[in-house]
Amino acid sequence: MLPEIPTTRPNTPLLSAIDQGRSLKTLNERELLTLSDELRAFLLYTVGQTGGHFGAGMGVVELTIALHYIYNTPHDRIVWDVGHQSYPHKILTGRMQQMHTMRQAGGLAGFPKRAESEFDAFGVGHSSTSISAAMGMALAARQQGIERKAVAVIGDGAITGGMAIEALAHAGHVRPNMLVILNDNQMSIGHNTGGLATYFAKIWASKTYIALREGSKRVLEKIRPAWELAKRTEEHMKGMVAPGTLFEELGFNYIGPLDGHDLPQLIQTLENMKDLEGPQFLHIRTMKGKGFAPAEADPVAYHAINKIEAKPKGPQPALPASGPKKLKYQEVFGRWLCDMAEQDKNLVGITPAMCEGSGMVDFAKRFPKRYYDVAIAEQHAITLAAGMACDGLKPVVAIYSTFLQRGYDQLIHDVALQNLDVTFAIDRAGLVGQDGPTHHGAFDLSFLRCIPNMVIGAPSDENECRQMLYTAYQHKGPSAVRYPRGTGPGAIIANEMSGMEIGKAVTVRRGSQVAILSFGTLLPAALEAAEQLNATVVDMRWVKPLDEELVLSLASTHELLVTLEDNVSAGGAGSAVGEYVNTCSKTCSLLQLGLPDEFIEHASQLEQLYNSGLNSERIIHAVNSHKTSRQSPSITINAAGAGFTT
Repeated sequence: MLPEIPTTRPNTPLLSAIDQGRSLKTLNERELLTLSDELRAFLLYTVGQTGGHFGAGMGVVELTIALHYIYNTPHDRIVWDVGHQSYPHKILTGRMQQMHTMRQAGGLAGFPKRAESEFDAFGVGHSSTSISAAMGMALAARQQGIERKAVAVIGDGAITGGMAIEALAHAGHVRPNMLVILNDNQMSIGHNTGGLATYFAKIWASKTYIALREGSKRVLEKIRPAWELAKRTEEHMKGMVAPGTLFEELGFNYIGPLDGHDLPQLIQTLENMKDLEGPQFLHIRTMKGKGFAPAEADPVAYHAINKIEAKPKGPQPALPASGPKKLKYQEVFGRWLCDMAEQDKNLVGITPAMCEGSGMVDFAKRFPKRYYDVAIAEQHAITLAAGMACDGLKPVVAIYSTFLQRGYDQLIHDVALQNLDVTFAIDRAGLVGQDGPTHHGAFDLSFLRCIPNMVIGAPSDENECRQMLYTAYQHKGPSAVRYPRGTGPGAIIANEMSGMEIGKAVTVRRGSQVAILSFGTLLPAALEAAEQLNATVVDMRWVKPLDEELVLSLASTHELLVTLEDNVSAGGAGSAVGEYVNTCSKTCSLLQLGLPDEFIEHASQLEQLYNSGLNSERIIHAVNSHKTSRQSPSITINAAGAGFTT
């Protein structure tokens, strides 16, 4: 058991030999057990150096070794669900020496990525995709006559997603040769039913039982009633001691639950199951954060960790007094939600498995009967809110921008079409930093703006976020407030909640010739750029409805309008301004600054903003370049994207 995260690299001779080309399959049982200790120690060290996802990887060390020991990877396909459990997989597949670059610009991605390694069979970041993807690979191998195995490794949280259930049901119908491994880390599924369950799991996974089962099947299939009776008897026996009846009913051969940290047993079980025909299901139990005492005690807190700095030696100078602590936007939302719930007994909070990330912990404790965590089921979360709104409740759906994409049809069909009173608190809007393209909230303004009945707000600071949430909640219809990951500029947050006029912007600096229309939290960069450009700056606040009156006034009094947003330029807030100006037949120049037409790779948020042209320096450069090149009134999209002239 490791008591703390080491700041010096551990000695890992076996792991280093594997990294240098020694085959994992040449190791004996004792060496494999040593390798698991070395892998866990190195993982603990390297995540401490870079920060990143932590607990899930520590929990699958033995499973990862067993999979690469039994299967012929990368020819055989291993698909990891969610992806934050794949760090040990990366270390064992030739990337050990690059782990210090994890989630940094130009370094390894924090999730499996096909372009990074042939061992990464499927790119991932969202949940519940592994069974569908591995099934597709198994069916592709069958159709092409290729002898290849496909394995999906899915956590118990991810298996709650509707997509996973759909894939399980389909697999039972088309019966591909594939293995689904449920990594039950005791975060969702019920506790083990005791030693009898483990004993029977060993029997069911034994070669003797498998041979008997398959032989009996061939004999009894000719006497259909006898085979059906035998099959039902087997299922009922399993159901008495294991939670596998559901999977058997879906058409899988269920084995488990087994101890996911018993490496010899895992290897033997996988060896026995590898060549079985049809869909197989292996249920293992693991401990999130295994091997690190603090993570075992608090797996939620140690889901991910920040970079651990080495403790300096000797006496240290006293730290200067710091100012008030800046709140993260998720904390601003969490406080508002509790305050609003105190005022309105009809408020209910809904989240798709993002209680901590969305800042709902206090709300869940204070209002447990009004809190609904629907698990990883974004579509259900949105339609659940729609049903509640139909009958008098006031649902607030707290959801990450990237996960809202998964419930888009429900947002349109079930909420907006019926003009239902649902408030969406959209976290992680814009660029999220090291988690990269799977987690950026780069598209929400574009896909929300085209939906009738929607009201969309983009606050510029913490207090504006609180007041805008209140305003959106009071609005009788669907509304969304989007805000980024991390802290704001440190604005003073008023306790009193007061309504804002929907669709009205605020001019925060007056200049000449150039007007910067800022949507959201890029306002500080706009103000900094405006000082050098002597530009007017407007905090637009609302993307829909747009403050058309102010836009028209600015177009009449300035030579150049510059729109600024941390959303893709295509179809976003800048496009809204361009569309309106065009309908007014106004002769003015418009420069749209937003995210380019590409997926932004992982790096720090500051690096991503600079590379996307959205910090003050790049804004100044874009405006000056536009002035220099302009020969006639034009509309120009961010230079990183496509451009056109009118």
